[in-house]
Amino acid sequence: MRHAVALAARGLGHTSPNPVVGCVILDARGRTVGEGWHQRAGGPHAEVHALRAAGERARGGTALVTLEPCNHTGRTGPCAQALLDAGIARVRYAVADPTAEARGGAATLAAAGIDVAAGPLTDEAEAVNEAWLTSTRRGRPFVLWKYAATLDGRSAAADGTSRWITSAASRADVHRLRAEADAVVVGSGTLRADDPQLAVRGRDGATQPLRVVVDTRATVTPGARVLDDTAPTLIAVAEDADTGHLPGVETVRLPRATDTPGAGLDITALLAVLHARSVRSVLLEGGPTLAGAFLAAGAVDKVVGYLAPVLLGAGPAALADAGITTIAQALRLTTADITRLGPDLRVTAVPAAPLAEEN
Repeated sequence: MRHAVALAARGLGHTSPNPVVGCVILDARGRTVGEGWHQRAGGPHAEVHALRAAGERARGGTALVTLEPCNHTGRTGPCAQALLDAGIARVRYAVADPTAEARGGAATLAAAGIDVAAGPLTDEAEAVNEAWLTSTRRGRPFVLWKYAATLDGRSAAADGTSRWITSAASRADVHRLRAEADAVVVGSGTLRADDPQLAVRGRDGATQPLRVVVDTRATVTPGARVLDDTAPTLIAVAEDADTGHLPGVETVRLPRATDTPGAGLDITALLAVLHARSVRSVLLEGGPTLAGAFLAAGAVDKVVGYLAPVLLGAGPAALADAGITTIAQALRLTTADITRLGPDLRVTAVPAAPLAEEN
C-alpha cells in the first residue's frame, strides 16, 4: 500500500478534477505482478493500468488501492467490475470514496464474495489526495498558501523590493507547487509590485494552472506578463469595475466582501466560481493582504513558508490583517514537515483545528 501511495503521487497535477489513485496487484502467492496510477482525467483508472500489467496473474490475487474502487460508469467503466472480471480474490483500499456517484465499490465487491476491507495507511493516502478530498467534502477548492519571508517575517524590503529573498532551490520548489495546482491566485498588489508570469517553469510535462488575479478595481494593464499566452488567465473584479481596457481578457465579476467602500472581493464567491470551473486545488501566492482575506474567510487548508536566513528589520510582513485582534484568536498550526532547501527552510503546517467554513 505504501508503494501504491507513491504511485498515486505521480498523478499530481494531471488528473483534476479527478483524484490521484495508485494500485498494486499481487498474485495468489503475494508477489507483485502489476501496478499503475491514474495518469490523466478521462484516462484509465489506476486499477485498470495495474490489471493490464498483471494479466492472468491477477486471478486469485490481491488488489491494494489508495481509494475505494469506483462503482459507476463515467468516461471509464467501474473499477469494481474490472476487479471482479479479473478474478481478484481480495481488495484492500486505504480511503473510502466520499462521492455519492462513485462510492459503493466496496459493497459491490463484498456482495460478489470478494474479501474486501478498508486500510491500511489511511492517513498517508488521505495526505496524497488532500486537494481532491477537501474539495469533495467542502464543496470548494483546497487552498495552499505559499509565502517567502526573511527570518524576521518580512516579505519585501522597505522600498518594496523582494527579488530574491529565498534561494534558487526554494524558487524551484515553488514551481513544483504550481505544477500540482489547478489554479494560482495572486492579488493586484503583487501584480503591480512584481509583474509575475505565474507559469510553471522547469517541470517537464507540467500542465499549466489557471492564473487568477484578484483585482477589485481592474487595475491590471494590457501588457502585464500574466496576460501572455503561456497559460489561461482569469481576472476577478468587482461588479462595478471598468474593464474596457481589457478586451479579450476573461474576467469574472464578484461581490465585495462587505458594503464598506474599498473592500476587497468576497473570497467565498471567488472559490465558488473556481470550483464551478472544476478547479479543485488553489495555490495562493500572495500577497499579504490577499492572504489575510483568505485566512479571515476560513479558506486556508495548508501553509508552506519558505524562510530565508535574512534579516531586514523593515518592510511589509508576510501576512496582513486576518481579522485576528487578540492572542486567543490566533490560528494555531501543526507543523507537518521541515525541510532544508539550500540555505532556506521550508516549513509546512496545517491548521491544528478545522477553520470556520465559509458558508
